[in-house]
Amino acid sequence: MASVTLSKINKVFGSDHIINDVDLHIGDGEFVVFVGPSGCGKSTLLRLIAGLESISDGDLSMDDIVVNDLPPRERGVGMVFQSYALYPHMTVYDNMAFGLKLAKTAKETVHERVMSTAKILQLEELLHRKPKALSGGQRQRVAMGRAMAREPRILLFDEPLSNLDASLRVQMRNEIARLHHRLGSTMIYVTHDQVEAMTLADKIVVLNGGYVEQVGSPHELYQRPATKFVAGFMGSPTMNFMPAELLAGNTSGCRVRATGIGELDLPQDAQQRQSGEALTLGIRPEHLCLAAPTDSNCFDIVNVEYLGNEVYVYLEPKQGDTLLIHRSEAPSQWKEGQQVSLAADWEKVHLFDDSGTALKLAEQQAAA
Repeated sequence: MASVTLSKINKVFGSDHIINDVDLHIGDGEFVVFVGPSGCGKSTLLRLIAGLESISDGDLSMDDIVVNDLPPRERGVGMVFQSYALYPHMTVYDNMAFGLKLAKTAKETVHERVMSTAKILQLEELLHRKPKALSGGQRQRVAMGRAMAREPRILLFDEPLSNLDASLRVQMRNEIARLHHRLGSTMIYVTHDQVEAMTLADKIVVLNGGYVEQVGSPHELYQRPATKFVAGFMGSPTMNFMPAELLAGNTSGCRVRATGIGELDLPQDAQQRQSGEALTLGIRPEHLCLAAPTDSNCFDIVNVEYLGNEVYVYLEPKQGDTLLIHRSEAPSQWKEGQQVSLAADWEKVHLFDDSGTALKLAEQQAAA
């Protein structure tokens, strides 16, 4: 296997700066997911690692060897694309063997690698079939097998599940996770689906406009997002945001006034902030609680969505137009048209300044 290190990587297309000063280390055997909205640069970054695009500036190293000028075939990477791109006239066996044959690998070695890969991916009974006789999930496994049979040091996945229906996506997510556990290989996976990122990754890299917003475990990104962008992107439904004003702050916490809720004591350190500063308060839908309305804390329920095992309650404040979401287990007592007040576990609330940067926890809260 191999480690990958990106040092101040940039990619420029004409006047467009697509990737900006990306620094990142991917350890040997890690499963790393690049996630972000369309156009954020995640697929471009993957193609730079594969050698399918040239690096404008910076160094890309594999096992501490700079590979900027190495062609794709010499980097020891295998890539699985969004499109299966299987040869329709070839059997599963021949599709998986094609790359090895092009590399003039010995016939015995070709057969050994194809058979061992087919066993790992549970394709042994399908080797004689052609792609048209396979399901979508089976075709994607063949595409993975074609990359794996070359025994690459690094496996790259570019949105491989995008063309599958919902049930197949779940099945293939599990297949890829099990594959990583069996092989222990270094895998880099691109997706715009934050659920895939959360369920597959050892480490998630959140990209926004060609910049790295945050790198961390799924737990770190969900519990302690470094920016408002990460907070809003990770999690479904998205984090609730509402305007707030800083009233006072010190090293032990701060007091804020939030629109529609009133004054709150929160655990963030705001000693370097000015009273009256505009902030954004963020809270996950599952951390909101509903109660009887009060004069200073009153919201209208404008919609209730029943999803079987859980319910989403949509709330609108009496003043302002910020729509909030409360998530709870089904069944729910709440109905459209009711008025409620909001409470929460305020220790789990996030605060962001006007640049979108999260305020850090006060010292004693961080230590706890």
